[in-house]
Amino acid sequence: MQYRIPSEISSVGESLRKAGFESYLVGGCVRDLILGREPKDWDFTTNATPEQIQKIFPDSFYENDYGTVGVKTSSEDPRLAIVEVTPYRTESAYSDKRRPDKVEFGTSLLQDLARRDFTINAVALEDSKGHIEDPYNGQKDIKDKLVRAVGNASERFNEDALRMLRAVRLIAELDFGIDSDTAAAIKENSEHLSRVSRERVRDEFVRILNSSKPMDALVLSKQLGILEYIVPDLIRGVGVEQNQAHSYDVFGHNLRTMQHAADKEWGFDIRLAGLYHDISKPETRRWSEEKKDWTFHGHEVVGSRVTKKALEDFHFSRETIDKVVKLVRWHMFFSDPEQITLSAVRRMITNVGEENIWDLLNLRICDRIGTGRPKEQPFRFRKYKAMVEQALRDPISVTMLKTDGSHIMEKFQVKPGQKIGWTLNALLEEILDDSDKNTEEYLDKRTEELLKMPEDDLKKLGEAGKQRREAAEDEEIKHIMEKHHVC
Repeated sequence: MQYRIPSEISSVGESLRKAGFESYLVGGCVRDLILGREPKDWDFTTNATPEQIQKIFPDSFYENDYGTVGVKTSSEDPRLAIVEVTPYRTESAYSDKRRPDKVEFGTSLLQDLARRDFTINAVALEDSKGHIEDPYNGQKDIKDKLVRAVGNASERFNEDALRMLRAVRLIAELDFGIDSDTAAAIKENSEHLSRVSRERVRDEFVRILNSSKPMDALVLSKQLGILEYIVPDLIRGVGVEQNQAHSYDVFGHNLRTMQHAADKEWGFDIRLAGLYHDISKPETRRWSEEKKDWTFHGHEVVGSRVTKKALEDFHFSRETIDKVVKLVRWHMFFSDPEQITLSAVRRMITNVGEENIWDLLNLRICDRIGTGRPKEQPFRFRKYKAMVEQALRDPISVTMLKTDGSHIMEKFQVKPGQKIGWTLNALLEEILDDSDKNTEEYLDKRTEELLKMPEDDLKKLGEAGKQRREAAEDEEIKHIMEKHHVC
């Protein structure tokens, strides 16, 4: 089979071979080529040492303990700009379940493939000939859409416990299933994940949430016994019944809210907020005799604190933490839809920030679908969106002018009074017809002319301008309401 390999990549392999060394593409890029996908990055393995690799590629760097050399290409495509070239390796025991005690450079491709995590990543391609080395039947597992550990699964997971989470991530990204022996080994060794740094867990967790099926991945994580080492707070919602507005327990609702964000291809922050938005419903749940139903008063306040601690534990960036915590804290803005006022909408925008308000509304859409309701945006929600747009836009007013009362009084020696207001409204009417006139030079010239007019004539122009402004403002609001189908 012929594979489409960019020239920048082929040239790296060719340079290694010309220097007398073996050269194979390996790992995820080979898997993606077999699947017909475009690889996100490219990796070579070779029998050259790091020092020998750098002699072949002077414009390269070597800054790690694993022998990987970053080879720079001339490509402007970020996926092709750096090609990683790593010597064949063998690894000793993993005492800490995270990294090998010692890495040695090997002499055999088969030795190198034997140390890899899953069969689908243990396939090597000699790119010049199109020849594949596949000692663990990775091509068959790719065809069967199956994640299977190389050799003894328990040994692989004892070497590096993060591989258990990586298996789930690959399943989410590739829409694969999992081999039964591999799944059994994850259940048996799940506790080893507690010894992996939160940063490494976070990186896999981020990729799971950014996949197309994060809900399935987290459900599988629960079944395999590793969810408690990823998002332990989520497990508290299992079996926690909600009120009549919900079709699912708290656990299922949080997952479905997150999944809808993925279905809509919305960003990571909304997906993360969807997962955590009701995280504290279990501890705030109370039975109401009056309503004959469960209540969760203050769950968004408690939940924002729990979310903040969890994201700090993950060592997320301050920007991500601040935004997601705000989304969780204010996601109940729509709890009293009958009391929507423009002032309330403005307060909410102030609370969450203009830069986050549309993500908050999208989170609410996900929240609604997560309850089991089929309709994303009922009338009252569309009304709220229209009011947000109304609150965010600059109103049509004299503040749009490149002049103001203070400037007019100072430049033309006019005392405060109604003449200033009439003049500004008359000027506004003109720029509503022709925005090119909204310059300080033109407005000063026109102001001088207006101020020389009889007061009654100026008053008529000013009042006509005010009426025109009000009509234009009403028309703009009407357009917003029609846009959101709430008129």
